[in-house]
Amino acid sequence: MSVMAVELGASRLLAPYFSSSQIVWTIIIGTIMIAMALGNIYGGRAADKNPDPQKLYGRILIAAIWIAAIPVVGKYIIIGISALLIFTVNNNFLVIAAFVTCMVVFVFPLFLLGTVTPSLAKYTTDSLDDNGKIIGTLGAFNTVGSIIGTFVPTFVTIPAVGTSVTFLIFAGILIILCACFFLNGPGNRKKLIVGGISFILCCILGHNTSFSFWENNLTFEGESIYNYLQVKEDANSVILSTNVLFGVQSILIKDGALTGMYYDYAMAAPYMSGIKEKEKNGENTDILILGMGSGTYATQLSRHFDNIDIEGVEIDQKITDLAHEYFELPEDTKVTTYDGRAYLAATSKKYDVIMVDAYQDITIPFQMSSTEFFTMVKNHLNPGGVMVVNMNMFSDDNESTINRYLADTISSVFDNVKIASVANSTNRELFATDSADFMSTFDDNLALEDENELKEMMLRVKIALNDYEAGKNIMTDDKAPVELLGMRQIDSIIKAEVAIYKEIYEREGLEGLIKYL
Repeated sequence: MSVMAVELGASRLLAPYFSSSQIVWTIIIGTIMIAMALGNIYGGRAADKNPDPQKLYGRILIAAIWIAAIPVVGKYIIIGISALLIFTVNNNFLVIAAFVTCMVVFVFPLFLLGTVTPSLAKYTTDSLDDNGKIIGTLGAFNTVGSIIGTFVPTFVTIPAVGTSVTFLIFAGILIILCACFFLNGPGNRKKLIVGGISFILCCILGHNTSFSFWENNLTFEGESIYNYLQVKEDANSVILSTNVLFGVQSILIKDGALTGMYYDYAMAAPYMSGIKEKEKNGENTDILILGMGSGTYATQLSRHFDNIDIEGVEIDQKITDLAHEYFELPEDTKVTTYDGRAYLAATSKKYDVIMVDAYQDITIPFQMSSTEFFTMVKNHLNPGGVMVVNMNMFSDDNESTINRYLADTISSVFDNVKIASVANSTNRELFATDSADFMSTFDDNLALEDENELKEMMLRVKIALNDYEAGKNIMTDDKAPVELLGMRQIDSIIKAEVAIYKEIYEREGLEGLIKYL
């Protein structure tokens, strides 16, 4: 049970720093399997050599203290490992850093817990007559414990009290097991006293749920079933981040001005679908947002257009709650808590504009990046309808990037695709439609716009728009390597960002780097 709880806790501890992609999950599962396998081997040999339960419970006690210490020192170890590797590793930084972190933080306690099953098999098997039954019973209880250790952290403790306290809860359960043994037998109670004091200290020092321990001005910090979440607020704006290291997911500009981000560019989509002409005819424009976030796009649309019906889909209910509390999302805005693709499969309604802005950490979920998905989007557009997709971390340096794969895939589904580079950003905004005259519709509707600031912004978008020349990198439900492509892109960004620091370090050493920072 505790092994599975630690595994799930590991994913949440690493996610704000390295993402929660399939690659990171593979590293976590792989290192834990290594630890458990080595523990099984050692536990079996140790039990044969010295079948004394005190040895086993001593190992469980050490594992419990180590697990309890993870909330105290884990975040600092991650930062330290990252700081060390960032100057020594040129490629695959996130993969290597996540692997080293798992080896340092999680392998030893899970190695110790891996000794439990073979030790119990030794202690409980008296003859060959019933050893099959005993081993089967141990295996069954192992499985039941794994089920509890999987469901309780995911659906109860992590959303309710956070990752740090979850580590402490399951470490406490192991401490209680050890206490039951040492207090009811001839065991060494000094070990229990030391372990108990250590656990209490970890509870005092490690109950803080903050991942971004260097931040002092967070309005909100917490966790949901899906995400680590933080809200920052200043005099001008409110910002939502779902990852400590990777920037802004949603923003509210308090005075109602444009954001200066990709949301402004996405405002071109309603003009391409004829929003102003519909307004003259007394018709509404139906807009669907897949990946609602805190409602930045919806709020911005509502501020500038009167004839719109907006629906949002957001898989994380906690983000929707934050949107209402901090980001001025009206309570009557329809937001469905669901996966974006599953929502499309469940509804027959068609829309004039569909925005796709569903990111999972550093990349789009694979099920929302395939030809099958974009075909579903196309089938939910009205005639003349437009899909707009936010593409983060776009790079012109390499043909094999996540967003080139994404744009190629979309181009295989839609007849017309244009991309606009977002100023002062790595974002690109992609517009796709089967309408041949969507740009003339854009011009005609923009001519009807009375708001000068918005009109000037749309003219800048028009200048930035370019036809996309499609390649052959097509993603399907069967093959969509979004995590690997996203990791490569992050690596290139990290390499570019730290180049100046490496140069200073090589030229002036550690003292010069500290002085520069």
